[in-house]
Amino acid sequence: MKTSIAFLFLIIAVIVLSALLRSGEKPAVQPVEGLPWQIEILPNGETRVFGLIPARSTLDDARGRFGMDMEIAVIAAPGEPGSLEAYSSSVTTGMIMGRMILVADVDRETVTRLRQRAIKSMHMDSSTRKYILRPDDLALAWRAPIAGITFIPAVSLDEQTVLGRFGAPSERIRVDERVEHFLYPEMGLDLALDSKGKEVLQYVAPRQFARLREPLIKVAPVTTGP
Repeated sequence: MKTSIAFLFLIIAVIVLSALLRSGEKPAVQPVEGLPWQIEILPNGETRVFGLIPARSTLDDARGRFGMDMEIAVIAAPGEPGSLEAYSSSVTTGMIMGRMILVADVDRETVTRLRQRAIKSMHMDSSTRKYILRPDDLALAWRAPIAGITFIPAVSLDEQTVLGRFGAPSERIRVDERVEHFLYPEMGLDLALDSKGKEVLQYVAPRQFARLREPLIKVAPVTTGP
């Protein structure tokens, strides 16, 4: 019965499409949403990107948008308290695939408590460790607001694409011969263009943009404009 109904709907769709083509009308094309350069500046100065508002949306909001298989853990380097992060190795933003990391806005005491209560830990790159949270701590962790969004697209970007899609940056900071940062403070975006590796896009609330910019100007001069 279900097969027959599905087949009937398929026939109807083909008939409607054929009629539109004969009449010269083009089927409506839905606009693509959620692309990395589609950053909406809200009236209160906040921004919305990927359907999320940094400093307001929660990790659980991101999980609902990008999939329940998103992982969450405390990530810490030796001698550091670490940070609460959610991670997905494959998300699709609009039509662009990539990796996404979301850092939570939680205080040091909360991060330390979650790390100490973790059920286990494991090594990541070099000496950084990932602490797997206790099941009864997960609800609290997922409710945490998002402090920053990092998106690493699978496709490579070049300078022409960056300027064409995002516009001219307020500042450009080259940190070495490979990596140059394009800064868009009004959008809360730091786009790191890597000539030999993957690009990294970091989004924060515009009012918190200094925490992305200040570490860069300590190591490199600033170039204003495109």
